[in-house]
Amino acid sequence: MTVKKKIIVTIVIAVVLAVGVFSLAYGNKKTETSDMPVYEAQRGPLKISIVQSGTIKSRDQIVIKSELEGRNTIITLIPEGTVVKKGDLLVELDASNLVDKRVDQEITVQNAEASLINAKEDLEITKNQAKSDISKAQLDLDFAKQDLEKYLEGDYPNQLTEKKKEITLAKEELALAEERLANSQVLYAEKFISKSELQSDEIAEQKRRLNLELAENDLMLLEEYTHNRNIAQYESDVDQAEMALDRIKRKSNANIIQAEANLRAKTAEFERQKEKLAKYIDQLDKTKIYAPSDGLVIYASSTKGSGWRGRTEPLTEGSEVSEREELIHLPKDAVSNAELALHEASLQKVKSGMRTIVSVDAIPGRTYTGKVFSIAPLPDPQSMWLNPDLKVYTTIVHIDQADPELRSGMSCKVEIIGETYDDVVYVPIQAVVRHEGRTVVYLEGSDEPHPVEVGLDNNVMVHIKSGLEGGERVQLTPPLQSETYTGQSEVIPAQIEETKPDELTAAETPAAGTDIPAAAGKSKKRPANLENLTPEQREELKKKIENMTPEQREQLKNRMQQQLE
Repeated sequence: MTVKKKIIVTIVIAVVLAVGVFSLAYGNKKTETSDMPVYEAQRGPLKISIVQSGTIKSRDQIVIKSELEGRNTIITLIPEGTVVKKGDLLVELDASNLVDKRVDQEITVQNAEASLINAKEDLEITKNQAKSDISKAQLDLDFAKQDLEKYLEGDYPNQLTEKKKEITLAKEELALAEERLANSQVLYAEKFISKSELQSDEIAEQKRRLNLELAENDLMLLEEYTHNRNIAQYESDVDQAEMALDRIKRKSNANIIQAEANLRAKTAEFERQKEKLAKYIDQLDKTKIYAPSDGLVIYASSTKGSGWRGRTEPLTEGSEVSEREELIHLPKDAVSNAELALHEASLQKVKSGMRTIVSVDAIPGRTYTGKVFSIAPLPDPQSMWLNPDLKVYTTIVHIDQADPELRSGMSCKVEIIGETYDDVVYVPIQAVVRHEGRTVVYLEGSDEPHPVEVGLDNNVMVHIKSGLEGGERVQLTPPLQSETYTGQSEVIPAQIEETKPDELTAAETPAAGTDIPAAAGKSKKRPANLENLTPEQREELKKKIENMTPEQREQLKNRMQQQLE
């Protein structure tokens, strides 16, 4: 904007303030109806349409994103606007770091494979050792059982028989010794033998008697002590062998389970390292991005506006890109969409399927038809982050014509054609205000609010459903004490609209071509004397202007500029 225009805009805003203050000053007084601009309510066709700026985007396109993890530097980049064939190299990303990782990972994989083989052999050895230990323990148990059985069935009976045989033999020898001693005593009495021979026979008889007692004692010891001790020992040996076998079985099983677990861990580690190596190889392959189909190269950064989430600088060699970041769009055909940021106040006017007329700034004199395809269910988060008070909904319009000259990123204006009425009553939107919770107009020559029922508006004219007939004249500058009529799409303070009641020109005529009759009333030059305003009235007017949203201020500014032009 030039300095001259800035000065003009400043003057106009000052005039607006002056008019508002004047209205505030005189709002509570009786209206000079004869001098007020009026408008004769019209009956006829009315078209409700919305004009919105947007951006051309390809409808059917391939979005190419970076699939490398982290941030990577672009080494080579195909120039934007190049027509490529399938398989052409589009982008090459820095792969030096990945090459080093791949070499290190190959070594890691080899070590993991060696550990896996060692674990397999260790498992086989553990199984073999377990089998050997169990076999030996089982053999010890069998021997222990056999020893017990051998003692019970063989050794003990033999020992018992041997002891009994010794007793029998001792008894016979004792009987012989007693018989010999008896004969010797007879012979000694007859003096046939000497006394020493008799004593020798007595000693022999005593020895045989002692041998018999000893044999009998041995038998008693065998039956009452030795046999029981041997039984307990052999049974204990059997128990110990059974427990040893159980311990060896459990230990062998634990060793096998541990070896198997180690093998599974080594196998998993080997597979993990192999997958990691495969991932590095795959990532290396993705450092070079080839065209998946024929198309025109358009950088993704060229189709996006700046913002905290979007790329602000153009895509160039040497810049860094993140994983999943859009790099290039490849339109597959000439079919295009128009993408709009629809203000929340216009949501009730726009429905899917509505017809549209699209004009592109870069292609003057040519228009395209289309229809609303979709409206986002939630506001655009980026716009909300930039301005919490601004809520716009991304709206997609399908353009009917396939024009190769339409390119992604082109600016366009879309007129969304809403309701079309053949015969209705309508008045300028600034003539409608709110008074005590009602929607009213002020008829010519009257200070009393006249209630009406309104329908949709097109930002210039509002549909009067009831309460007003065609030909009735309404004031275009309602009394200041009235509230503001919010309409269906925007908020227009009545005080501000006072600046243009008699300036309803073709510049504010609905773009769809609705006929806007000229104001029936004659405009009056605005009073410039503000001396009668009180400081409170000035402050009140100032606060109302400060409470306007940025969109309202922008609309006011645009209107003032259009009027100046």
